[in-house]
Amino acid sequence: MKTLIVEDEFTSRLLLQKMLERYGECHIAVNGREAIEAIHAALDNEAPYDLVCLDIMMPEMDGQETLRQIRAIEESTGIGGLDGVKVIMTTALGDKDNIMESFREQCDGYIVKPIEKAKLVGLIESFELI
Repeated sequence: MKTLIVEDEFTSRLLLQKMLERYGECHIAVNGREAIEAIHAALDNEAPYDLVCLDIMMPEMDGQETLRQIRAIEESTGIGGLDGVKVIMTTALGDKDNIMESFREQCDGYIVKPIEKAKLVGLIESFELI
């Protein structure tokens, strides 16, 4: 499983990386703009990500806009439906507005921090990535 962790806060990045590194390659982006660059590079190299863990509150480009752009990139390259990258929103925001917006923008899962490893792994297992 190839994962992109998009998180501006160092401790949260490190925690996610430690939880996921045993399942495969983990790349890091510290904001949405870096994430979009990484998505483009992965697709250009014909080695797309399987999973994106995406924070909402980030500088430069927030997670909601990043998710919209990821789905737009996929659509423009003919990737759709179940063939798209699985995106889990990993955020401190547990309010219904952010949750509903994330699912409207086609996230696949939503986990409120602090992230419990069992919950994260269970969600990834439900996507059949591990």
